[in-house]
Formats: sequence, structure tokens, C-alpha cells
Amino acid sequence: MNYHKLLFAFIVGAFSLSCTNTYSIEEQKTAEILKSLSSDEMRGRYALSDEIHIAEQFIASEFQSAGLLPFNELDTYEQSFYVSESKLESADISVAGKKILDSDFIAFTVDEQFTGDNESISLGFINQNDNFRSKFNDFRKSDVDVLVFVDMAFEELFGRYGSYYRHEHRFIEDSKKANVLFVLSENFNENFAVNITSKLERKQLTNLVGMVEGNRKNEFVIFSAHHDHLGIRTPINADSIANGANDNASGVTAVIQLAHHFASQPKPERNLLFVTFTAEELGGYGSQYFSSQLNPNEIVAMFNIEMVGKPALSGPNTAWITGYNRSTFGEILSKSTEGTIYEFYADPYPKQNLFYRSDNATLARLGVPAHSISTTPIDIDTDYHQVTDEFETINISHLNNTIKAIAKAAEGIISGKYTPTRLDPSQLD
Repeated sequence: MNYHKLLFAFIVGAFSLSCTNTYSIEEQKTAEILKSLSSDEMRGRYALSDEIHIAEQFIASEFQSAGLLPFNELDTYEQSFYVSESKLESADISVAGKKILDSDFIAFTVDEQFTGDNESISLGFINQNDNFRSKFNDFRKSDVDVLVFVDMAFEELFGRYGSYYRHEHRFIEDSKKANVLFVLSENFNENFAVNITSKLERKQLTNLVGMVEGNRKNEFVIFSAHHDHLGIRTPINADSIANGANDNASGVTAVIQLAHHFASQPKPERNLLFVTFTAEELGGYGSQYFSSQLNPNEIVAMFNIEMVGKPALSGPNTAWITGYNRSTFGEILSKSTEGTIYEFYADPYPKQNLFYRSDNATLARLGVPAHSISTTPIDIDTDYHQVTDEFETINISHLNNTIKAIAKAAEGIISGKYTPTRLDPSQLD
């Protein structure tokens, strides 16, 4: 093999990052991948649409071209699984003889008929001094049918959750076995009756997973992005396709380019997994299923790449990392570019809770140093979740440079020189 140094061209200047490879991460290829993923043919890559399979076939073809191996016992790059979609059809809920209004309950049903009272349904409580988010998530994982009374102190927050969850939800097949009902009520009374009817529909979803085998069989480094988007939306100037060029065709483009890059190099010390998740926009079902298929203690780090097609407010040579202070992952990446004009730094939008809003969160809750890397000025980006998120809005040079910077920053972790500290699940919501 012939090895050479990659020269990064940046808007502010140029700096040299030493990186041995035979596959060069070039703007033309980056643009081609992004343009394909964000084309109208994909119809916005909605996870439950037929068109999502076009995107998945495209990604699989790129993984094959890169020479990746299927993961685990899979015969292909497709990691398929099923979710059940539960839609509420009717609900009759009363506490102490008083009917509970539609706006005052949230139901997560796994059966077509959820009926009972205090003799067949367990009781739970979210009191005014509790961490609502944490308790809510804990109860959702219940193994027994439960009615959870929620204190009126959470009325506003309960309303926001209800607007998202109230009338339909999805759960991964075999991952949830109980019905859970949350009721906002001043009256914590054991005299209650529940009669809920739901319609269940089974749907298949697919992640794409490819692997470069390393020397250490039980150590993995993950490069990931979600390949789904929003599909068809309310038309703007006759355009109804939410192409999702930045969100998140840019991240998938990065994963594909990194796969080509690292697959062309000598065998790494640690195993490398290249993953594109489905259904992030629907609630992170792809990453949830993926995380259940491996041992989180064997995952050394997760580079989750989210919306890297537009320069950050601090400049085109920068990228920010969610949950920066939760492990040494961010510190390792920051040190990797010292002396250059590229910079990795902490998420500048802490109030937006971005650490929990992408596919890294599932593995982070299992202790993995799993962080998202992004560059988009999310607070002012007018294209976010709009039909205007088009290929033409992406800064290809910036995207390509960011991919190169991630490749360089990952070298120390891949080689085994650096190992990020683990996250503390007890400190995560």
C-alpha cells in the first residue's frame, strides 16, 4: 500500500493531518452520496414508507463497495426487526367515580383490550418532588400492567408529553409486555376502573450495519447516523418532500465515507462498526433495537454523527459534541486537533437537551461513551425539519472537511491508545 498525508483545505486556511490510507475522502464523492440520499426519489426517507428501502439499498451498496463485513450472525448488512404500532380507539377511565378527560391521561397499550381495576392493575405514583422524566421512563418499562397517578404539579409538563404520546405509540416486538396508563389527577384513589381499546399493527424496520474486524475481538468503536427523515410534509411553494439533506443525509454520508476510509487501511486494533439507524425521528427505535443486540460493556466509544452539513456559528472548521463533560470522549477529540485550525468543543446549546435527542442516548444510558457530533447552528437554522432542507443548502467543503477531522480524531481510540471514560447511567435521565 502507498501511504500519504491528507491535506485539509479549509475556508480559514489549511492544515495537515497525518493519516495513512488508500481511500481519499474527496468532495466529489461526498457530494454524490449526499445528493443520492437527499434526492426526491427517496421521498423524504420516512421510516415507515416504501421509499426508505431505496435509501437502505443504497447504503448497503456503499458498505459492500467499501468491503465491510456483516455484523455478528447477520448474512447481510440489514438488521431488520418489528415494531407494533398501537393506536387508541376508545378509552373509558374513571377514578373515584369521576371520568378522566382525554387531556388528562397517556396510555401505552400492548394489548387490544386493556381492562381492569385495582385488583388486576398495579398502582404507581409520580409525586411533586420526583424527577418526572426519570420516573416516566422507568414506569414505561414496567413488566406488569400499571396505572400511574401523576401529581398536578406536573400539569404543564404532562400536557407537553401528552401532545406527543397520547393517541398512538410504537414498541419493539418482544421488548414490552405490559400496559401502562398515566393519569393526571388530584385524587390518588384506589377506586378506579380502566377500559381501553387499541388497534395494533405490526411493521418492519431496518438498520444497516457493517464491520471492519480488529485485533481485539471484544472491543468496538461505533460510527453511526440515522438514515430516516420526515417524508412528505405540508407543501411550501409546491414542494412537499422533506429531503433531509442536513438531517441526516449529511451524517449518513459521513458514516459511508468513514467506512470506505477505514476499511482501506491496515487491520485496526479495535473492531469498527458502521451503523445507520432507522426510525430516529419516530422515537429512536433503530438504536434501541441495535443496543439490545450487543454487550454495551464491549463498546469503547460511539461517534454518532448528526447534521454536519452546515458550518457552526463559531466557524466552518469547528464541530461540537453533546454531553462533552460526561466522559473524556470530547477531551480526546479536542486534543486530536491541537495545533490545527479544526476544533471540537462542547455543545453550545445545553438548554436544548441535545444529548438526549439523538441515537447516542440509548447507548449512553447503558454506560457507553456515546456522543453526537454536530455542526449545525440549530437555534437559527430555518431549514431544520422543513421541506427546504435540500442538497443545495449544504456546504460540501465544510461537510467533507468535518468527515476528515472525525477520521483523524478517531485514530487514537481505534488504535487503542486512548479509551474514553464510561458514562454513569445513574446520572442520566
